[in-house]
Amino acid sequence: METVSSAAAGRWPARYTVVLLAAIAVFICYMDRVIISVAIIPMAADFDWSPEQQGRVLSSFFVGYLLTQVAGGWLAERYGGKIVLGFGVVFWSLFTLLTPVAAAGGMTALLVTRVLMGVGEGVTFPSIYAMFGRWIPLAERSRAIGLLFSLIPLGSVFALLATPWIVARFGWEVAFYAFGLVGFVWWIFWQRNAARVPEEHPRMTPEELAVIRGPEADEISEARPVEILVLLRTPAVWAIIVCHFCANWGGYVLLAWLPTYINKGLGVDFASVGIFTMIPSVFAFLALNAGGWTADRMIRAGMEVSRVRKIMQTVGFGGLALVLATVGYVQSVPLAIAMMSLGNIFGGAMAGGFGVNHLDIAPRGAGVIMGLSNTAATIPGIIGVYVSGLILEATGSWAVVFQTAAGVYVFGLVFYLIFASSRKLFD
Repeated sequence: METVSSAAAGRWPARYTVVLLAAIAVFICYMDRVIISVAIIPMAADFDWSPEQQGRVLSSFFVGYLLTQVAGGWLAERYGGKIVLGFGVVFWSLFTLLTPVAAAGGMTALLVTRVLMGVGEGVTFPSIYAMFGRWIPLAERSRAIGLLFSLIPLGSVFALLATPWIVARFGWEVAFYAFGLVGFVWWIFWQRNAARVPEEHPRMTPEELAVIRGPEADEISEARPVEILVLLRTPAVWAIIVCHFCANWGGYVLLAWLPTYINKGLGVDFASVGIFTMIPSVFAFLALNAGGWTADRMIRAGMEVSRVRKIMQTVGFGGLALVLATVGYVQSVPLAIAMMSLGNIFGGAMAGGFGVNHLDIAPRGAGVIMGLSNTAATIPGIIGVYVSGLILEATGSWAVVFQTAAGVYVFGLVFYLIFASSRKLFD
């Protein structure tokens, strides 16, 4: 580490616990989000839903998710990420628990429940970024963000593996009850081990506080949230927003279409699709953590932060674009999965690129910037997946679907290299 800390004195630093619990919140977030993807199969059979009705159930979540991104960041900057994240987890966990009851009450009740669940999950990343801006020193931010994002594929894979087992043995209702309860258990640990700012944590030591605050130890914890219009006039903020949009275009396309590609495009038996889909996700988990650690090491070695961010982003988007531009021509199943895994290895570098850049330019406004960028990044979940389906229907070519995503990555990379900055522009 870069200086003496409570870890060196034999104490587990309080900030490590905050990061770990925040990452677990992301795991629960994606675990709860993915349940319905599996459970909707027996639910549709029980309630005689049409494909159109199933689509409404699956997409209604994103309506609520879009609504609270910016508001969640603003509230977290003003009142603290601890209370906003804690409320969000309990709120979405409650509506996860209520899903079976709502489904029994009819389609309208279920859609409202799904929207409200999205409302709760929408504050997750903005509130975490607001906390990290106050809790994590510069030289540790990339690895903290790497851990955070690495729990996305891990939570998704866990839900995809655990939900069918629970449904088969206990019924689809139990999956929502069991997973929903996890959030309430997490909240107990969060209340005991997190604080709005480091100064308010009961186990904070002067040594650790010195590490967190660094050389610029001025009191900035009470800074007012940055005005949104000011942020939207800043090119460096748009570099993050555009990059997040482009990253999620490729991410959502692969999440939605990879199982179909493996099954229909590569001819893998349906029963084996889950295993092949899981392999790239495991590499994503490892690579995101490695990317965060690598970026922090480069900064501690004295490399200029903007240069680090742009190098890591080039590796992330450039590597992914190269893989996606060519993988559509591959006919070998092992080679195609290996290439997808390689793409995720490259993609892990983004943890040290745009993924942490919010904290560079506005440590005490990162929650609002994340709210803006994650709002934009939710849009590809709607249009990116749909457009990819249109391309596939019109051309019948998986290569064109993947190459479109590669082109989006290239555009995002060029935009980022031109406009991105690591200089603190706010606070």
